[in-house]
Amino acid sequence: MPMTRSAAASAVASLFLAGAAGAQSLPGPLAAPLPAPERDVAAIVSPEWSDEASRDAVGEARDVMRLAGIGPGSSVADIGAGSGYYVMRVSPVVGARGRVIAQDVEPRYLARLKQRVTRARLGNVSFVQGSADDARLPPASIDVALMVHMYHEIAQPYRLLDNLRASFRPGGRLVIVDLDRQTAWHGTPKALLACELKAVGYQLVAITDIRQGYSAVFRPGPRPDPASVRACRA
Repeated sequence: MPMTRSAAASAVASLFLAGAAGAQSLPGPLAAPLPAPERDVAAIVSPEWSDEASRDAVGEARDVMRLAGIGPGSSVADIGAGSGYYVMRVSPVVGARGRVIAQDVEPRYLARLKQRVTRARLGNVSFVQGSADDARLPPASIDVALMVHMYHEIAQPYRLLDNLRASFRPGGRLVIVDLDRQTAWHGTPKALLACELKAVGYQLVAITDIRQGYSAVFRPGPRPDPASVRACRA
């Protein structure tokens, strides 16, 4: 049954606090005075959205990488990398000249993913532990940021998106994959997603239906005055 906003927020907050120890000390911008979301925030319950064989069978990663414009030499951040479904598939595509940043707020997920990457001998993958309001990626470091089936779990989406802006290279793109359903049910309605991204100055490029939900591509546009940002209603 749907989780209430207060219960979901408490669950997410406890997970973020648990993951705070051992975070990389990467400098990030101070959190702007931006609003909290006026919707449910889903709890983080698993490092996997679905089993990898099922996702491969419908060509999810192939479709998303095509829509995101990921290719040889791309620098890609997988925000909320979890067990590493996209890390393992993006790494060989971007190749030795490219880079993959595996980011998550859960230290235990990152620890397991490091072991998986080591076993696979992927030399172009690095790791960053983020927080509820800051992905903590280096400035001007990425061409593409992926948020796959996790946007609805971000406790402070407006602040995180605002802080993320500085991490994009010129022409950078944010690609969000989710299901078109309420956030309490681990999805994000398309209209709500577009509203929240627009509120902090991201411009919608395209939303495309795929077999595993939809893929929405955004570009960071002019930054609005943080004091003018209002939370979108679900």
